[in-house]
Amino acid sequence: MVGQFALGLAVTAPIIMFANLQLRAVQATDAKHEFLFRDYLGLRLITVVLALLAIIAVSFMSGYRAETMLVILAVGVAKSSESISDAFFGLLQQHERMDRIAKSMMIKGLLSLVALGAGVYLTKSTLWGTIGLATAWILVLVGYDIHNGALILKISPQTADMPAHNPAGLKILSPRWEKAKLVNLTLLALPLGFVMLLISLNSNIPRYFVEHYLGERQLGIFAAISYLMVVGTTIVSALGQSASPRLAKHFASGNGTAFRNLLIKLVVIGMLLGVLGFLVVFIAGREVLTLLYRSEYAKHVDVFLWLMVAAGINYVSSFLGYGMTAARYFRVQMPLFALIVLILTAACFVLIPPYGLLGAAMALVVAAVAQLLGSLAILAAVFRKCGEPGRPEKHG
Repeated sequence: MVGQFALGLAVTAPIIMFANLQLRAVQATDAKHEFLFRDYLGLRLITVVLALLAIIAVSFMSGYRAETMLVILAVGVAKSSESISDAFFGLLQQHERMDRIAKSMMIKGLLSLVALGAGVYLTKSTLWGTIGLATAWILVLVGYDIHNGALILKISPQTADMPAHNPAGLKILSPRWEKAKLVNLTLLALPLGFVMLLISLNSNIPRYFVEHYLGERQLGIFAAISYLMVVGTTIVSALGQSASPRLAKHFASGNGTAFRNLLIKLVVIGMLLGVLGFLVVFIAGREVLTLLYRSEYAKHVDVFLWLMVAAGINYVSSFLGYGMTAARYFRVQMPLFALIVLILTAACFVLIPPYGLLGAAMALVVAAVAQLLGSLAILAAVFRKCGEPGRPEKHG
């Protein structure tokens, strides 16, 4: 069942991540307010519809059994609602109201746990648990995220072109379908869409290989252990998302010293998180797996250790990625992550057949090292070319 759910995430995630075009990051770093929230929302709704159609097509062509196919579709619906919430998160992040994002995520986390857990417990079915998860995410979107967006927009300069009436805020929440704006925003964000697709593939390519060579059961074990990396990733994401608007403002104003100092602080935090995670697993990895799951998972403590090495390196790389995005260096990230996908695929092909789950974890370490080196090279070239990170990017 864990493998079935993990497969649903692995199939839908790359499609949704690409469709998102990382508009939240583009919006949060839009220090000059080139686009209105209504532009971001309009484009997001279009891409969500296209993503759902793509997921439906992939599900029917995948050849998976009927229940697995329906799980994939249910996960797709859940991720689509999350994608629309993400558009409102971008608005909140742009105004540095991370507290409201945090409350939304806490509410969604609790409801998700209850809905997914109750669905699986009562029906013994991954499908009904996933349907419960999708329902919980839709309720949070409708009942909380949209309301927060309306509150922000009522006090935002972005609403200056809106009529003064309509206190409900429905007008300012409506998407804008202005062709020129949508085209320009798509062209700006499309490179990041490809980057997020490649990043998602980096996370999921080992799972495709594990499912193919070892089956859904082994995939379930690998996915469950991998999810423990999310503890650190959540912290990194929270800090990176919080710092992105400030980084963007420093870069846009030409304050290169402040930009670099803040980025260095984030990188140091990433290193400390990585070291701490490795030490915890090295000292008590078997006990952690037994406590959270059961002894069957604890047999793979060596896989856990390699995964934490990959996670620690990725924490640092993620902060470097936030720096590149805040500086609005979008296009240059595409060849980097395309190369990483090729390296990871080759590593999985070589390592997973002989070494199994351990080979999958080792392949992730290889890819993480490649990403770190590539990110450092790009940032070094950016600062060398620009002199000070306040000059606009010419070649992206």
